[in-house]
Amino acid sequence: MAHSMYHYMAMAWKKPYEGEHGLLMKQRLVEWRRQPSIVRVEKPTRIDRARRLGYKAKQGFVVVRVRVRKGGLRKPRPSSGRRPKRMGIYGHAPKKSLRLVAEERAARKYRNLEVLNSYYVGEDGLYKYYEVILVDPHHPAILSDPDINWIASPSQRGRVFRGKTSAGRKMRGLVTTRLRETHRYKWKKKQKERELKKRHEASRGARLIAPKEVYEELGIEK
Repeated sequence: MAHSMYHYMAMAWKKPYEGEHGLLMKQRLVEWRRQPSIVRVEKPTRIDRARRLGYKAKQGFVVVRVRVRKGGLRKPRPSSGRRPKRMGIYGHAPKKSLRLVAEERAARKYRNLEVLNSYYVGEDGLYKYYEVILVDPHHPAILSDPDINWIASPSQRGRVFRGKTSAGRKMRGLVTTRLRETHRYKWKKKQKERELKKRHEASRGARLIAPKEVYEELGIEK
């Protein structure tokens, strides 16, 4: 069975730094590093991935390449006298992925557009590069398209900052194949806490209220 062009493009991106594709990526990364951190591109670098995420080659769609710095968040050890607890050299491990950071930066640059999705396009020793698909929710071509006009709804305004994109949902623990950390799992967990009248012990004013069956076994009137 013959495969489509998109199939072979997807196979090449599984190992993007090997063979002829690796030589092309090296040239791209040298060029990209010299450019600004946020650059609008005419066409997606990975057209197969972009189309899978909802991109269409029509008016109202904008593709932006964003550069995000890699590396840990450790800080240099302060030279002034401080006690060990206040050195602050360990930094922190943010829950936001670099892809979500790239989406937010693109949204701040293009305030009249909404982020649809994003995908990885490369990295070197210092930076990671992502392409972000943006949509103009006020464009007539978008409003007349039944496949994408949902993004013009007021409920989708500022969606990237409210964790509604794919990267945002993943950060919230909602994009997974396992049963845990889903909407249904969290709802059932909260419902169980309500039934047991139980709250977390670390919260302010917390108290552990035993269920009704425990009082009946002890012979105590609730």
